Amino acid sequence: MARLRDPEGGCPWDIVQTYETIAPYTIEEAYEVADAIARGDIEDLRDELGDLLLQVVFHARMAEEEDAFDFGSVVEAICTKMIRRHPHVFGAGAAHDPATVKANWAAIKAQEKAERRERRVARGLPDDTGAGLLDSVSKGLPPLLRALELQRKAATVGFDWNDPRAVLDKIAEECAEVVEASEDGSNHDALADEVGDLFFVLVNLARHLKVDPEAALGRANAKFVRRFASMEEALRQNGEIPQEKTLNELEALWVAAKEAERR
Repeated sequence: MARLRDPEGGCPWDIVQTYETIAPYTIEEAYEVADAIARGDIEDLRDELGDLLLQVVFHARMAEEEDAFDFGSVVEAICTKMIRRHPHVFGAGAAHDPATVKANWAAIKAQEKAERRERRVARGLPDDTGAGLLDSVSKGLPPLLRALELQRKAATVGFDWNDPRAVLDKIAEECAEVVEASEDGSNHDALADEVGDLFFVLVNLARHLKVDPEAALGRANAKFVRRFASMEEALRQNGEIPQEKTLNELEALWVAAKEAERR
């Protein structure tokens, strides 16, 4: 990476990259790792982990160029953190079940956050960590995951529904508001807000049903791709393409693909 970033003989693309331009690739590579796991492809997992590691190396190299930190510092920091958060393994602490480990982890993490805040203030930086309950939820999370974490945090102080059926009622209410906003059609921002509210409540339903919304949506995506491919194959066997068919004809093929999966 040092050679790729070398202004005198490196890669023109790599040289001009910044933390901001590389960040989307970092997120994308993390999803590629998750995808390889979901597909059970261990060889792809090896390759995708390498791609993700490259992102860490890339960011670390840019920081090293600024004399901020280097790759070794990144490794040292995570090693220190893991030792500190596992006193039952590396220290004198004790934990005999996963629940205790999770509770200890949260307490140590909260202590680390307070220490980071003190260091920021000592360096003359603004204390932007926030004191509110939801301020601890990272703004860098994908929106679906952030919605889930925001709801989990709010639930810890009792701001939550007690019954999934109440969430279903809320979904019906939000659907009605989407319909109303779409029929009005005069305010696209208002319509986007209502659709966002509907997404948020759907995540809440998944949480109450103990369903991972990210994984559930991933399964739905995979199902859609699978059935659409089946529909295309049925057309291909007759020398046809989707563009030549009516919506009703495509829907019939879709239903056939769906029924074939159930058999």
